[in-house]
Amino acid sequence: MGILERKERDKQEMRLMILEAAKEVFVAEGFEKASIRAIAERIEYSPATIYLYFKDKNELLFAVHELGFDKLLEEMESAIEGISDPFEELRHRGYAYMKFAFENPEMYDLMFILNAPMDTLKEEEIWNSGHKCFILLCETLRRGIEAKQLKFKNVEVAAMSIWSFMHGMVSLKIRNRFRKFNEQSDIQILMTASLEQMIELVKI
Repeated sequence: MGILERKERDKQEMRLMILEAAKEVFVAEGFEKASIRAIAERIEYSPATIYLYFKDKNELLFAVHELGFDKLLEEMESAIEGISDPFEELRHRGYAYMKFAFENPEMYDLMFILNAPMDTLKEEEIWNSGHKCFILLCETLRRGIEAKQLKFKNVEVAAMSIWSFMHGMVSLKIRNRFRKFNEQSDIQILMTASLEQMIELVKI
């Protein structure tokens, strides 16, 4: 390995170490309370080192939230392995989405609810990580529509409707808006039934 290749490898390793530390700090303290100094202390470097890789806390949060999308995409793809029926794909993608949100509520907040990561994007830029999730959902729905399994005619309308439903439901859960239900098991049963009901409503 040449000098340039080694430097590039070291640079990527440092960037990943910063991101992992930032994820831990953002999750533990929340975005508003988290500081570049706290992240730097976690990796035992000066704040100046972090600024060599990220211009500010918002840009760092955006990079962290992309790590979250990588994990979400991986889990959603893993959930449909061996499944060829688009209708069943849709169901399993829904359950994988809920599972990710419930197991990673703070990360879900960073990915979908906070404005800060999106503030780093310029108007003409595409939200690539979120767009990838949307495209995967569209691909499943397109095959379902072509197979005459789903009532939708427009793929993007279908994807927007279903994603909005899922996001709304899991956001209510992770933001503790289901307090009227005393038992967690009751909430889980209700949400599972709601997902199944939504799927049945769009089925031909």
